[in-house]
Amino acid sequence: MTAITLTERKNAAVSRGVGVTTQIYADRAENSEIWDKQGRRYIDFASGIAVVNTGHRHPRVIAAVRDQLDRFTHTCHQVVPYETYVRLAERLNELAPGNFAKKTIFVTTGAEAVENAVKIARAATSRSAVIAFGGGFHGRTFMGMALTGKVVPYKVGFGAMPGDVFHVPFPVELHGVSAEQSLAALKKLFAADVDPQRVAAIIIEPVQGEGGFYAAPAAFLRALREICDQNGILLIADEVQTGFARTGKMFAMDHHEVAPDLTTMAKGLAGGFPLAAVTGRAEIMDAPGPGGLGGTYGGNPIGIAAAHAVLDVIQDEELCDRANQLGARLKQRLESLRERAPEIVDIRGPGFMNAVEFNDKASKLPSADFANKVRLIALEKGLILLTCGTFGNVIRFLSPITIQDDVFGEALDILEASILEASADI
Repeated sequence: MTAITLTERKNAAVSRGVGVTTQIYADRAENSEIWDKQGRRYIDFASGIAVVNTGHRHPRVIAAVRDQLDRFTHTCHQVVPYETYVRLAERLNELAPGNFAKKTIFVTTGAEAVENAVKIARAATSRSAVIAFGGGFHGRTFMGMALTGKVVPYKVGFGAMPGDVFHVPFPVELHGVSAEQSLAALKKLFAADVDPQRVAAIIIEPVQGEGGFYAAPAAFLRALREICDQNGILLIADEVQTGFARTGKMFAMDHHEVAPDLTTMAKGLAGGFPLAAVTGRAEIMDAPGPGGLGGTYGGNPIGIAAAHAVLDVIQDEELCDRANQLGARLKQRLESLRERAPEIVDIRGPGFMNAVEFNDKASKLPSADFANKVRLIALEKGLILLTCGTFGNVIRFLSPITIQDDVFGEALDILEASILEASADI
């Protein structure tokens, strides 16, 4: 069966709304490598969008899942609960930022975690408004779309968004928005559009994911914390993409000593199995009444088992340190290309949540075309890359943190060759 045939079948059977970045049809995967249906090998610098931080099919994750399969696969925790759910909640309560008593709920997707965080914040504060940031991404459900700060492709054509959601610019110095300007915009929002006493929560990605891998400045996060405290507003950290060693800490907020009231997480939590969570201050998490939170598949025992193994792997294999080492090597290699590839305008990112941004070398404007050209050249050479950013001119790097040193070196060589080839072809 050829890839062309599969593509034709996909186009005939699957909604076009499900965008597909590559025409690779996976047959098997191991750690940082994927083989397609034709047997071609690719190095995976996407990790299912930051999901398999511990690599494809980590032996300890697979072993934990197999053991759980032999016990039971589903009871619905709300009907017949299980100890592993409780124990994972205890572990996340201990690991999540903040030196205070916490509680956790488990759901299935990152968007669902965000939706529940908003529900919890509204229940706890008896307020309805929520503030998010331009360029942010919080999911494709209706509340997720409303919070997301990008219209195309996430909001276009889907009609009116839920009300009482407001946006302010995210601080990105590279694009002319300072932390001071972002805070001034928030102050103006309070004066012109929404009384801060009506705001339940401010939600922020500590490092924007889809928005371009821009990190929120530490001083900005501290200022947000102060504003929230002054006005009785809850601070929600969306750590769906930044969590679980990706930034060189268990959570990105750990870099700043700023504790959110609620943390949403998913993606890297369960090593490829669907699991998401909200962890937060115990009294806030208890605001909804019994039955107000949950879901049929929330905290599925297979995902829970995988997550326990993921946390063990992160600790035992020291993946936070590993992320910092890999990110340093990647950024050093990219820095070495600046003179030969003038399209490079920025190289950034904490830990192994890194990105390179490109401008057209003639116009000096953001160039999605150049970023996509690099992606396609790299794909042809066997390296899977993802683009992102409001202007589509950023390549983000999300390899498994467990990537083998020799495979990582091979990937860096392909990346360098792809950037230089794209630059020479302009």
